Amino acid sequence: MARVLVGVKRVIDYAVKVRVKPDKTGVVTEGVKHSMNPFDEIAVEEAIRLKEKKIASEIIAVSCGPPQAQEVLRTALAMGVDKAIHVDVAGPEYETLQPLHVSKILAKIAQNEKVDIVIVGKQAIDDDCNQTAQMTAGILGWAQATFCSKIEKGDQELTVTREVDGGLETVKCKLPTVISADLRLNEPRYATLPNIMKAKKKPLQKITPKDLGVDTSPRVQILSVEDPPTRQAGTIVPDVDTLISRLKESGHIQ
Repeated sequence: MARVLVGVKRVIDYAVKVRVKPDKTGVVTEGVKHSMNPFDEIAVEEAIRLKEKKIASEIIAVSCGPPQAQEVLRTALAMGVDKAIHVDVAGPEYETLQPLHVSKILAKIAQNEKVDIVIVGKQAIDDDCNQTAQMTAGILGWAQATFCSKIEKGDQELTVTREVDGGLETVKCKLPTVISADLRLNEPRYATLPNIMKAKKKPLQKITPKDLGVDTSPRVQILSVEDPPTRQAGTIVPDVDTLISRLKESGHIQ
């Protein structure tokens, strides 16, 4: 049976209105509710289902971030993950942590833990990068199946249905492989109170990027973070002729 590594990220909760800092260096995170990235919840759920189907033997969750990242790891453990690894990255180092750094960390842990499948959410809702799965597969030299909405196990391979612009694409990929979970892959379960209590006794290892030999020096510099421009209010016109006349006046059509 396969061993599965799942990447989870602590992000500002999807229901929170994000506010830019007055100095435009980033967004306000202090005192703001955080939770597990929704796409990563789907990844965790799929890993648990693979174990329930006797396809996976063990699930390991990994999160890179400050001490608070352990909160999402405990959530993953309560959902059914077997053990967790917290890669401690805090302060300015975390502010400039990029998908490339995370990919190198995941790749190193995947090799150390001898896993067969890496599952991550297709993107994080804070930076929307959608890069980690692809780069992790590239670093490892493994097969990859991104934007996955269905997984079926074959003999030493996975048949994956991918969501693409034109519809659905079905691919077969040999193990080991990297998968990114799309929205329609599954519906994540809620952690029950007994499982939340059990999660407190499950192993949670703490390491640093340095322990893995990964350099997290920033490769980008954030110049400014700004709110998007406010949309102007629309107007209602009585008929098509008036609409065309208004568009001509504004220069939108010639």
